[in-house]
Order: sequence, then C-alpha cells, then structure tokens
Amino acid sequence: MSDMFLLAFGAHPDDVELGAGATCALHAGDGVAICDLTAAELSSNGDPATRQTEAARAAQELGITARLCLGLPDRGLSVTPEYVAAIVNVIRQYRPRVVLAPQARDRHPDHSQCALLVREAVFTSGLRRFDDGLPPYRPVAFYHYFINGYEQPTIAVDVSTVYERKMRALRAYTTQFAPSRGVQTPLTSEAFLPMIEGRDRLFGQAVGCRYAEGLWRDEPAYAGSLRAVLPES
Repeated sequence: MSDMFLLAFGAHPDDVELGAGATCALHAGDGVAICDLTAAELSSNGDPATRQTEAARAAQELGITARLCLGLPDRGLSVTPEYVAAIVNVIRQYRPRVVLAPQARDRHPDHSQCALLVREAVFTSGLRRFDDGLPPYRPVAFYHYFINGYEQPTIAVDVSTVYERKMRALRAYTTQFAPSRGVQTPLTSEAFLPMIEGRDRLFGQAVGCRYAEGLWRDEPAYAGSLRAVLPES
C-alpha cells in the first residue's frame, strides 16, 4: 500500500488529462496516480494497444507516479457491486488524500457513470465491514473535474506554471486529437484543444491567474478558519 496525495479516475485514457491534467502535473511531486476504468476499445479512432502507449506517454509528460487501467467495458459502465469493488480496491491500495472523477452532468454517458461509480466507491472504501483484504480507507476530499461543457467550479486551481505539461500530455494522444487517418469526431476538430485551453483561461481569469482548472464538489469543504481558504500573502 502507498499513500498518494491525488488519485484521478477517468472513464477513458485522456479524460483526466482534459479536465485535470495540469492539476495532476502540479501535484506530481506529492504523489499522483491516474486510473482509467476502460481501455477505450470502442473509440472511433485508435485501438486499445495504441491508446495504452499514448496514455503512458501522457503520464510521463505529467510526471505522475503511476497509471493503471481496470479494463472495464467501454460503453458498458454502470454502478454494479463488481465494478464498485474494483475501484474500492484501487482506493485502498493507493490511499489518496484527494480523489478526482469526471463531473456527472457530462454529455458522454461513460463520464457520468464513472462519476457515479467513483462516488459509490469512495464511500464504500471507508466501510470497515466491506472486506476485500485491505484496510478500510476514506479520502479527505472528492472533487469532480470538467471534460465537456463549462460550469461554475467550487474551486479553481492555479496551474499556470505547469500548463504546457498538460498540453504536451494531450498532444500525446495523436489518434484522438490529430489522427492521420480515421473518422472525424468532435475531438479531431481543430477547435477542440483550443476550446479546452480557452476554458482553462476563463477559470484562470476568474481567480486572477493565467490558467486554472475548475473542480466541483457537492458537499461543503471544511475550513478551520477563513485564513485557511485565503491565498498566501
């Protein structure tokens, strides 16, 4: 078992990079792991083996500690005891302080199901009588990141100093964002990655920095005092 600072879940390789790649890069020195639930075997472009190679290259660009794939079925995600248990096992192995998952109100059903699965697993992981051979563990915080769309975040993380690492990680997915052959998808549009960058600029503008990634949570965050949530002066 290892204590990680951050464990980020995505339905497919490149999900985490799109919504929270720079946050992962920012905290890489604190210990970060990414867990892809599927190998994206039903993606319009690329194939699972190539996507795994791209994901490994993206992880290297972000400087994270570990990346794994659970091999759950692409377009077959749903909240089942089996899938929840698989995610619980990952949480209990890595023991992260913070867990990230996609925002549930996303146009892609797999992203929504990933959010619901991880939420169930975060809770179940802390149950003493849920026995999978590992000690119970519950993260300190659970946040959602945005993939498609734009919503008001709970917090915006200043990622200006590491933002180029996010873009290099995204460019590692050549089959998705710059395919030499295949079919046209929203991801292959020349406007897609600039849209992601524009969103991160907007989040940054809202908090007074160049780039920020927005995160959202559905329960209040604890603060011992207002000083704890103020920027360092």
